[in-house]
Amino acid sequence: MAEQHPINGLMDTSMEKIRELVDVNTIIGDPITSPDGTIIIPVSKVSFGFVAGGSDLPTKAPKDVFAGGSGAGITINPQAFIVVQRDGDVKMLELGSNGGGSLEGIISGVPDLISKVKAIFSKDNDEEAGEATEE
Repeated sequence: MAEQHPINGLMDTSMEKIRELVDVNTIIGDPITSPDGTIIIPVSKVSFGFVAGGSDLPTKAPKDVFAGGSGAGITINPQAFIVVQRDGDVKMLELGSNGGGSLEGIISGVPDLISKVKAIFSKDNDEEAGEATEE
């Protein structure tokens, strides 16, 4: 079997490291269950670029001389949340749908998110108060 060129090893190592960083759990995050039973699943956009290069250098020595390098860049941006409510209703809350960047979408969604969180906790407090009066 012919010996592999050093650039192959360089590329294999780089691609393996990228695979370790970017898996399906990076794109579709782990579900988060709220106290009222609502399940929230984060969805992200993953972009990456990869480059590798090298050259055999001319030498007077009988040994081959190789110089090379590789690099990668990864960007992860939150895009949406899938919300599964207790009654089975499923909604997708998109971030940045107003034409701005993701940060603007997150900021514009904060007031609605705060009101939903308050509603969840007020329901929990009302249920606890009702259970206490029944006892």
